[in-house]
Amino acid sequence: MSGTTGAEWRPKSNPWLIAVVVTVAAFMEVLDTTIVNVSLPHIAGSLSSSYDDATWALTSYLVANGIVLTISGWLSDLLGRKRYFIICILMFGVCSFLCGIAGSLPELIFFRLCQGFFGGGLQPNQQSIILDTFEPAQRGRAMAVVAVATIVAPILGPTLGGYITDDYSWRWIFFLNIPVSLLGAFGVATLVEDPPWVRERRAQGIDYIGIGLIALGLGCLQVALDRGEDADWLGSPFIRVMFLLAFLGIAGAIGWLLTAKRPVVDLRVMADRNFAVGVTMIGAMAFILYSGAVIIPQFSQQVMGYTALLAGLILSPGGAIVILLIPMVTRSLNVIPTRYLIMTGFTVMGCSLIYSSHLAPDMDFLHLALLRASQTAGLAFMFVPISTIAYSSLPRELNGDAAALYTMFRNVFGSIGISTATALVSQQTQIRQAYLSQHMTPMNQPYQELLQKTTQAVIALGHPAATAQQAAMGQIYQTFRTQASVLAYTDVFQICAFAAFALVPLTFLFSNYKPGKGAPAAAAH
Repeated sequence: MSGTTGAEWRPKSNPWLIAVVVTVAAFMEVLDTTIVNVSLPHIAGSLSSSYDDATWALTSYLVANGIVLTISGWLSDLLGRKRYFIICILMFGVCSFLCGIAGSLPELIFFRLCQGFFGGGLQPNQQSIILDTFEPAQRGRAMAVVAVATIVAPILGPTLGGYITDDYSWRWIFFLNIPVSLLGAFGVATLVEDPPWVRERRAQGIDYIGIGLIALGLGCLQVALDRGEDADWLGSPFIRVMFLLAFLGIAGAIGWLLTAKRPVVDLRVMADRNFAVGVTMIGAMAFILYSGAVIIPQFSQQVMGYTALLAGLILSPGGAIVILLIPMVTRSLNVIPTRYLIMTGFTVMGCSLIYSSHLAPDMDFLHLALLRASQTAGLAFMFVPISTIAYSSLPRELNGDAAALYTMFRNVFGSIGISTATALVSQQTQIRQAYLSQHMTPMNQPYQELLQKTTQAVIALGHPAATAQQAAMGQIYQTFRTQASVLAYTDVFQICAFAAFALVPLTFLFSNYKPGKGAPAAAAH
């Protein structure tokens, strides 16, 4: 192997087996970011803590995960990519076991922090291995495998988490990772190898300042985003401090990484136009994807009274739609310019979000599932094309740093999308309540007629006449709150639709690239 040049190198094992093996590990990690959500009430009760305290099990994971995502390229150079990937897989399984046997909430939070630390290296390593394993012309099909982990896992997570928690125990959502991590580590050790240019790259010292600024900026940002809704956002001194530290850390990290001689992350990748536009697009896609993924289950549980399992099942048809569409979109990459496919994706998503804004409090399960399925249909036209064109003109030596930044953008903007959507629902609910309450006065004839009819109905049910009007007003108030909530969700869907349509013109910033016609010179190695 020592005589093999970079241009001649080819993996010894079947590239598609390698893609499946590394994707299994990433799938496990992405699944774990959502599978815990529906189990939090059970975790809080089992460990004798409040629900608010239990959410730190999510926050701690996201903080560690977000920090490591960015520096995973440097850790790969320091330890060797294959060795680092295997360590991450095995230790993710060990930390999962420790989470499953945790006897108190502080223990669980600490083990989740460790789990997030090792889990943060899985997605970037998966992408960089696939980028080096496949030629540029084949990356579209390879990225279709990556899409399964990135899109289907968050959809499957709430459903699987609800089922395991309801029928078994919340501890099994962690124990489930143990056999997967063992099989994944064995598969990587057997099939994956580092190409010559990866073996030659070794970290030159430790960029303490860069690592510290990244940890400060992304760590505080994740804490602010995850805790902001419960703490009243900028109304809380704690959240204001977190946002300030996040700004200082991120701004300082960018300045340092652009000027340091040996930065922990090479920001030269952002000088490539396709990659810079690509990370922007994948961040925007994640923002809208995760916004919709949290809104519909939240609507079904809070407005319609669905259980966690039923709310998770609403997302499942969307995953099936994506799996069916992605092969078709991948084949289209060889015929249709990539930027046109991405444009189609944002257009379809925008139209589906407009369609989703026609909510009603008496919607059935099938209708809600169709709403979500229509949203995810647009994702099939975006994920693989964006991933393919983003790396199309990058030199292979930058694949590690590029994959780290690409995954970081996707995850951070996804977290921002969840927090923004949740905050907008609360804000718009209050606005809608203030508007609707103007009509609930003795001077409003329709309201008085409704009050009289409801009062008569309450009396007909056997309620004492003396208190019937008060009971009727209570029923009307419940209807009033439901209507305000439905209108708030409608507003948020419309805002997301506007964001999707606004991104359509930006797709022309991509170069006119077709994988089937060959990669640009810079990517041809």
